[in-house]
Amino acid sequence: MVTLDVRPQLLDALSALRDRVAAARFPLPLAGAPRARANRDELLAQLDDYLVPRLREPEAPLLAVVGGSTGAGKSTLVNSLVGRKVSEAGVLRPTTRTPVLVCHPEDQHWFSGMRMLPDLPRVWTPRRAPDPDDDLSLPGEDPTRVLRIETADTLPRGLALLDAPDIDSLISDNRVLAAELLCAADIWVMVTTASRYADAVPWHLLRTAKEYDVTLVTVLDRVPHQVVSEVSRQYGALLNKAGLGDVPRFTVPELPESAWGGGLLPGTAVAALRNWLVHQAQDPTARGHAVTRTAYGVLASLRTRMPELASAAAAQYAAALRLVSAVDAAYDSEHARVRSRLQAGAVLAGDALKRWRAFPLDCTARELLDALVESLGALLLCAVTAADERVADAWRREPAADGLTGHDPDAERAEHRIGLAVRRWRRELEEYAEEEVAELDRHAVPDPDVVAALAATVLLGGRRARSAGEAMAERIGVRGALRLRDRGGRLLVEHVDRVVNAERERRLAPLDALDVRSESQAELIAALSVLQKER
Repeated sequence: MVTLDVRPQLLDALSALRDRVAAARFPLPLAGAPRARANRDELLAQLDDYLVPRLREPEAPLLAVVGGSTGAGKSTLVNSLVGRKVSEAGVLRPTTRTPVLVCHPEDQHWFSGMRMLPDLPRVWTPRRAPDPDDDLSLPGEDPTRVLRIETADTLPRGLALLDAPDIDSLISDNRVLAAELLCAADIWVMVTTASRYADAVPWHLLRTAKEYDVTLVTVLDRVPHQVVSEVSRQYGALLNKAGLGDVPRFTVPELPESAWGGGLLPGTAVAALRNWLVHQAQDPTARGHAVTRTAYGVLASLRTRMPELASAAAAQYAAALRLVSAVDAAYDSEHARVRSRLQAGAVLAGDALKRWRAFPLDCTARELLDALVESLGALLLCAVTAADERVADAWRREPAADGLTGHDPDAERAEHRIGLAVRRWRRELEEYAEEEVAELDRHAVPDPDVVAALAATVLLGGRRARSAGEAMAERIGVRGALRLRDRGGRLLVEHVDRVVNAERERRLAPLDALDVRSESQAELIAALSVLQKER
């Protein structure tokens, strides 16, 4: 008999791989991102809801999930297999709103905890037929995101059935939940009808089951007796063409009990399927084959699925790097331009130049400082605005930036932030000036405001401010003037760098929040390599 490999080393490697998959992010709208996100979510569901629980507790009951299209008769089939009404069935679509798991009473402990499907809270129903109007959800829970547990003595120990929502439900949450439940199954029971057996949705799931090599059985339901042979032959031909010819196939005829979905089918109608399921659960060899095939099928699928995720992660990081590079190039260019303009004395222009020419006769020191600070702020704001425009233009040409190029709600506050920064520089420069004046050993000391205004003019005026340096040296001495110029210059560079870098970081913040990491690709491949080694 084939047995599962449940060594602790394998489980540890699988848990580490699971964590790497969960950490992978595909937020940028690249062409392959939706598929990568879907693959990651599906893989996580299979690891969390099936593979890890099954390897940790291989003796747990066999779980057969009954899935299929809208109106395929899944609930009626489950009720008939159990022998009583445990799942709501009817003509309204979608009928199955809450998934129902049925097991033998002595197996209930396997499913009442969070061993499998840990994201679904459990609810239990009174020992009576379920009423469509029953509210079985927990307070504050989405009624579709719970798992209802039913017990039935008519099911043998070691076998559980799960009636899943429609895989093609009009309600998207139902479709997601149906796929999640299938990922938790030891056996996929795919139900279709005589009128819909060629539909695309069930065939997509059948091909997925083949790809993962899961234990699969198909049920052709509600087949009119006049066309049983013909429909069965055509369905079998389709299965053969898809490479699924060896999949067990059962046919359930159309009967009065199934016409409105409200009754139970005769035991003879589902006897073959029931006997097959019971055999899978109770025969050690059949059970071992069913469980190991599905579990190892998922493990084997990692050889292709993990590299695909790693490739998608690498594409995400490459795109993020292009976006970051566009921001860095724009801000580095504007930063260099600001420094060049400062060195050339570009701040001493316009109103600031007029104030300087009028100083000190027709302009006070504070008025001169106000004009210089305003001119410095305008220079920085112009640089930041120009950088943002270059970034926006570059990002418009990059598909990965879709959704990141919208209006920045903080953009209008840039002027305010820059204004605060340059006024802070002014206050610190004024403090330096006061310290230099306080060092003077004379009775008649110059006005610190005048010294600060002259220092600002020297730092921001370039060659046109040579006379400001001479005037400052006359007031506080050559050494004091040089010291104040050097300290003020370093302070100016620090504040300019801080402003530009802060605006750069703010522009990158939406991208940083997406957490696209360079290590993701390597981590996924490394986790797969460790798992393969343990296998």
